[in-house]
Amino acid sequence: MNWNSKTVLVTGGTGSIGRTLVEILLREHAPRGVVVFSRDELKQLEMRRHGFDRPRLRYVLGDVRDRDRLRHAAQGVDVVLHVAALKQVQACEDNPIEAVKTNVLGAHNVAEAARDSGVERVVALSTDKAVNPVSAYGATKLAAEKLLLEANRWGRTRFACVRCGNVLGSRGSVVEAFLEERGTGRLTVSDPRMTRFWTTREAAARLMLRCAQDMQGGEVFVPRLPSMKLLDLARALAPDCQIDVTGIHPGEKLHEVLLAEDEARYATEEAEVYVIRPPEPGNLPDGFRLASDTNTRWLQADELRHLLAAE
Repeated sequence: MNWNSKTVLVTGGTGSIGRTLVEILLREHAPRGVVVFSRDELKQLEMRRHGFDRPRLRYVLGDVRDRDRLRHAAQGVDVVLHVAALKQVQACEDNPIEAVKTNVLGAHNVAEAARDSGVERVVALSTDKAVNPVSAYGATKLAAEKLLLEANRWGRTRFACVRCGNVLGSRGSVVEAFLEERGTGRLTVSDPRMTRFWTTREAAARLMLRCAQDMQGGEVFVPRLPSMKLLDLARALAPDCQIDVTGIHPGEKLHEVLLAEDEARYATEEAEVYVIRPPEPGNLPDGFRLASDTNTRWLQADELRHLLAAE
């Protein structure tokens, strides 16, 4: 697929990953057009002021909860990159119905708008928290995955999902929280054993673009991401700070999973990713599981600081 001949709609286009997607598309390709769809007028204004004001770029103010607005935004679009979501675990725990409206019904609206507008392909960003979910956020993202993959049976539009881990440098991330707390001399960690998968905005965006090119429809793409303990992350960012352990909060896991055993039987190992294509059998060994605590790739402190400096 040649991006230079496509019009691309990015939902949540003013967020951390959405903005990175727009930046890469404009910097490295020459798409026919890019539509930035988001509900925050201030963030759209900030993007315009920071160089994202070009003839090929169109801003649409709207919410993925509004199907008619999505249909309007999707007119003439070839590819949809669906990033819009409520992502904060605690906020979704406290307001689960709002998470359902945005993450589940919003995904359904994106699928229907894409189908009705003749979009060629849709790639949606999912999360490791959708695997064996214990949080409202994870449960809604799992439901969104199921809705979007089932939409492949509706017509000619093709749908796929990309799972991601924690994004370094994104707004509201634990990295941001640690940097804010650093000045107090004390950092809070839920549990010193807690591990997470980590990636960057750039890596997550590039993975979405690559999967949009490679997809056939119906896949879940799972990247092989490095793990790191939250305690090691805190020490790398603030080695002189005291660590306060608060205990695991509702909706949190001790460790995350990107690919569960029951999914692995349908997964195939490819370059840098695992691809789940049910009901096709995969090529992974029985009992395979990609979890943050048993990972074979670990993020070291120097590598973490280098990645954050690049953000």
